[in-house]
Amino acid sequence: MPNNRLITKEKIAAYASVLLDAANTSGGQDAVLEVREQAEKIVSVMRTNVDLSGALEDAAYTPEQRAQIARAAFAQCNPAFTEVLAVMAERGEIKLLPQVRASYENQVETKLNLCILDVTTVVELDDHLRDIIKQKAESELGMKVVLRERIDKSILGGIIMSAGDKRIDASVASQLNNARIVLKKKTDGGEC
Repeated sequence: MPNNRLITKEKIAAYASVLLDAANTSGGQDAVLEVREQAEKIVSVMRTNVDLSGALEDAAYTPEQRAQIARAAFAQCNPAFTEVLAVMAERGEIKLLPQVRASYENQVETKLNLCILDVTTVVELDDHLRDIIKQKAESELGMKVVLRERIDKSILGGIIMSAGDKRIDASVASQLNNARIVLKKKTDGGEC
């Protein structure tokens, strides 16, 4: 079985590499970031839409039919991404998409020396704060950083930043939750 895992890992890396190269060649950094966003959404859609994911994996359909279903379902996506999805469906490997997405993310960092930093705040960042975050992250990471900003009113205040599997949560909601846990431990444990 180790050979099968190795082959699967190589397929995943190959799909991600082809996708990254095609996106980068066709539209540069903007297309690379667009594909990243789309891949994140499609992985989520595939987890929740059983009919679509089932059709793309169903051996009752011919490989060509699965590819056509993928092209039709993802026609609004970046053309390079649509074609990679069609090939994956045709080969019966669409279930590898979450791993392809993760490999794509890693290859963006290694091949392009680019880090996508997800920043979540309760209000929109101003240009000054945006520049400070970007410069600090670039100096810490030693690579170019692109901010992907989100607004989430539920964090109450503060900031949440994540890049890949690293996360810094300095939100007010998180701090309040941590304080609640500490206070609960002290009252439950007989301390204080």
